[in-house]
Amino acid sequence: MRQNFKENCMRGIFFLSAAASIAAVALICLFLLANGVPAIGKIGIVEFLFGTEWSPSDVPAVYGIASMIVGSLYVTAGAIIIGVPIGILTAVFLAKVCPKNLYKILKPGVDLLAGIPSVVYGFFGMAAIVPLFGNSIMSACILLGIMILPTIIGISESAIRAVPEHYYEGSLALGAGHYRSLFFVILPAAKSGILAGVVLGIGRAIGETMAVIMVMGNQARMPGSLLSGARTLTGNIVIEMGYAEGLHREALIATGVVLFVFILIINVSFSALKRREK
Repeated sequence: MRQNFKENCMRGIFFLSAAASIAAVALICLFLLANGVPAIGKIGIVEFLFGTEWSPSDVPAVYGIASMIVGSLYVTAGAIIIGVPIGILTAVFLAKVCPKNLYKILKPGVDLLAGIPSVVYGFFGMAAIVPLFGNSIMSACILLGIMILPTIIGISESAIRAVPEHYYEGSLALGAGHYRSLFFVILPAAKSGILAGVVLGIGRAIGETMAVIMVMGNQARMPGSLLSGARTLTGNIVIEMGYAEGLHREALIATGVVLFVFILIINVSFSALKRREK
């Protein structure tokens, strides 16, 4: 009887925790939709999504976020190109190649990267990257590529270590070498976990704000090249929300709706890819 009571209590605690998480997501969605969608209707969906000019101070005000959508996509793509290969290769090294003595040094270092605040990354970018590439998309790509490394490395390493050892041993028995077994047997077997790490890294990149603001230039215009300044969706919200009011504030919340849709598309695409593999 007492054991059943404890189990029921724990089951109730777990249920309440899950319900609280779902309720939090639902409330966020309702807030964004209730405050952002009407603004899109007032501005016009075509003008809002495809307009290249953002000028709240003009009369009449103009709210077009196409340049910021492009800036966000550029920065996220650049971070993926830089961070994903390095992150996966580092995970392979830590899981299957790294000597134990060296692992004891490298692993805490990777974990430490995950705990560094965004503003510290921003200061590093201003001191070490901006002098080379200026306040530009390239600077933001490099900085975000570094910032997503801990997420990709940690999850990918766990996925690689979770692959049964007999996969590797069977590959060696069939005549494959060490590195061929790693890249053609172990990595494909760990693909689902690695993709999860990449998706979380993409979410970190597209949602990062403070560090990007400090190195990207924050110019609300269509970027001409990787060396030109730009503004991201998140940066636009943070920079102007403090003094925005009326339709301006609603337009910023609508920008959050667009960002939320981007994240939703990424997660749905990942889920669909996993179902297709199964």
